[in-house]
Order: sequence, then structure tokens, then C-alpha cells
Amino acid sequence: MIRHLKTARSEELRAEDDAKVRATVEGILGDIEKRGDAAVRELSEKFDNYSPEKFRLSEQDIERAMSQVAKRDIEDIKFAQVQIRAFAEAQRASMTDIEVETMPGVILGHKNIPVQSVGCYVPGGKFPMVASAHMSVLTASVAGVPRIVASAPPQNGEPHPAIVAAMHMGGAHEIYCLGGVQAVGAMAIGTETVEPVHMLVGPGNAFVAEAKRQLFGRVGIDLFAGPTETMVIADETVDAEMCATDLLGQAEHGYNSPAVLLTNSEKLARETMDEIARILTILPTAETAAKSWEDYGEVIVCDTYDEMLEVADDIASEHVQVMTDRDDWFLENMTCYGALFLGPRTNVANGDKVIGTNHTLPTKRAGRYTGGLWVGKFLKTHSYQKVLTDEAATTVGEYGSRLCMLEGFVGHAEQCNVRVRRYGGRNVPYGAAAEPLTDAAE
Repeated sequence: MIRHLKTARSEELRAEDDAKVRATVEGILGDIEKRGDAAVRELSEKFDNYSPEKFRLSEQDIERAMSQVAKRDIEDIKFAQVQIRAFAEAQRASMTDIEVETMPGVILGHKNIPVQSVGCYVPGGKFPMVASAHMSVLTASVAGVPRIVASAPPQNGEPHPAIVAAMHMGGAHEIYCLGGVQAVGAMAIGTETVEPVHMLVGPGNAFVAEAKRQLFGRVGIDLFAGPTETMVIADETVDAEMCATDLLGQAEHGYNSPAVLLTNSEKLARETMDEIARILTILPTAETAAKSWEDYGEVIVCDTYDEMLEVADDIASEHVQVMTDRDDWFLENMTCYGALFLGPRTNVANGDKVIGTNHTLPTKRAGRYTGGLWVGKFLKTHSYQKVLTDEAATTVGEYGSRLCMLEGFVGHAEQCNVRVRRYGGRNVPYGAAAEPLTDAAE
């Protein structure tokens, strides 16, 4: 039996929030398309109180920003980027070009080609997301993207030094100090001074996520992302302090970050709820985390591990932390999630910041049909084909001719027929299906 000790806000209230965001973003993107740089500057002044001579940082601007970053912080950024680069390079090595001869004289293959320009958005509102620069910029660099544009909002009227450092060290070719919808709009639509990109990646607030949704098709995107989500799957092999800490550690992201405890122990569930109440009295970010937990927190108790698996796959949370006596069983059997964090020694914060996997992950149940950002998202797999012999051109052409006529595509069939005539010496009437050679001989 599955029972809820605590439920989240209704979907109707979430839908109302989404509708307001949708209308606002639509107006902003339309203004950017119509007025270009002028609209971007007005939006930056309105939302960030920032209007420099140029939004793109010069080499001197980058050097000045990096000089403000403490040596220890630079070393920490380097460490994180080494881990992320190593995993991305291993992933890239797993993606190989192929070429096979499927029948004599017929060569088929594919090539993995990098997207030619990418816009990487790095959030910097309440929390400057330095790690997001590693996840997008560096991963695009490993994929071989030849033009990487990175943008983040100003902090206290200036580019955030550590974010600039992470972007530069990750391999960004152009760095802008622009935030919000005006940033992703400028990168995707283009302005007088910003050349448009082919793809947008990176997390952001609800307005940035909606902007990416509306721009999808005009440009590619990594995935549809919403507020950070976390799920803790736990049994009595761990305690309430561990569960509560891991839930609130993600709930502090924003006022609408879902955090779910899924357990087969009602005792652990109730103790965790009590522990959350205690930690919220001492957590410096409690104002945000408490609101998020109040409106979007859930506690679900199941009788069996199979029920826990069923619920977890249905929710398809972005971050799923598994702390049970059978962590590898969940790894083997779970199918819908953003990323798994297995065992009590593992935690989402390490995944977000340093361990090496990518933290840009699917939310709002998108884990049912996609994984997160990785080096493969920046690569397009393009197929090609070559027919090398007269015999192959004739054989494939015969089948192609008949199958095209089966669908009523006479012009398609003639593409096949002209090859059968020229390379097979066959007299195929115009607009007719090519008969099998054996039939023609009879």
C-alpha cells in the first residue's frame, strides 16, 4: 500500500504560475526579435540594473575578473574541471564513427559532428552557479564545438569573477555579462552585436526555462528544465538526519523545488519530518528551503521495495538519492530519473559541483524520455551512404523502385529506375516499377 504523509501543492496552482511566465516570456522574446540590442539593453537595465558600454567581455575584462578570484577558489575550480573533463572525454571516446558494407558494393556509415555554435547560460540570481559553467562550457569544448558563447547575469553591477573564471577555463570563446530571458533571447535570436547560435544549453529560473521552450525549433536545446527536484529513497539503514539534510540541501535552491522522501519505514518518515523542522531553525537558507518544503515537499511510505520502485519511476525525479540495503537493485531496475546517487557516502551536492557527472538534468518527469546534458548532446550523428558497383546500384534500385511505387511516389521511383537502366542495362518503362531480374528474364 502506498500512502502520503505529506503532499505537495496542487497541479492547478503550478499551471497558473506557468501560464503567467509563458505570457511574460513571449512578450520579451518578441521585443528582442523586433528591436535587437536596444531591447536587450533595456531589459538588462530593468531586471539587473546593468548597462555597460559592451555586454561582451574583452580579454582585459576577463583577466580583471579572474584576478579577483582567490587562489584557493581557482584551484578548486581546476579540480572540478579535471573531474568533469575526464568523464566527458570517456563519454566522447565511446561515440565512434562507423562505416560498414551491408551488402557487396553498398557502404553505409555515420559521423558524429559537433554542433557548430552553442550558447551556454549560467544562472546567477540568488546563487551564482559557478558549477554550471563547467557543465555546459567545458562539456561543449570536449565535444569539439568550434564556437562556445557563455553568458551569466551581473552580480552587484559587475560580472561575477568566479563564473567568468570558470567559463574562461572551461573553453568559452565569447563571454557576455547578461542574465535571464534577455541573455538566451540574444544568443538564440541574435542582435546587431550578438551572432545567433545553433543551440542553447544550461539551467535557469522559470523564465529562462520557458524562453528555451519557446525558442526550441529555432535553435536546439539540451532539455526542458524546471526547478531543481530531489528524491531520497531510504530504508532504516540510514537515519533521519541524513535524509532531512539531503532533502533540504536541494530544497534551498528555490521556493518551488520539489523534495520527496520515499521510504518503506513510517518510523523513518516521521522522524525525518521532525528533523526537517529542527534543521529549518538553524539553516541559513531556511526562508527559501522552508517555503519549498511547505509547498512542494512530499513524504511517501510504501510497504515494499517494488512499490518504492514503481513510485520512483512514476515521479521520475531529477536527482534520486538511494540509501537502502539494495542500492544496486535500484540501479539495475530504475528506468526513469535524471541521475542516481547511490549509497549514503554519495550525495547530490557532490554531483552538482565536483564529482564529474553533469548536473544539468531532466525535470518535470522528462526523465521518462531523456537523460541529462552530456558530451553527446553537442554531437549530431549524421549518416551517409555510397553505392560502389553497377550490380549493387541495380539490385537496390529494383527494390527501391517497387517500394516507391507501392507508396505512390512515381518521381521517387524514377530516381531508382534511372540507375537500373544505366547501370543494369534494363529497359524499365518510364513511371513503372522495375520488375525483378528473374521475372524479366522469363
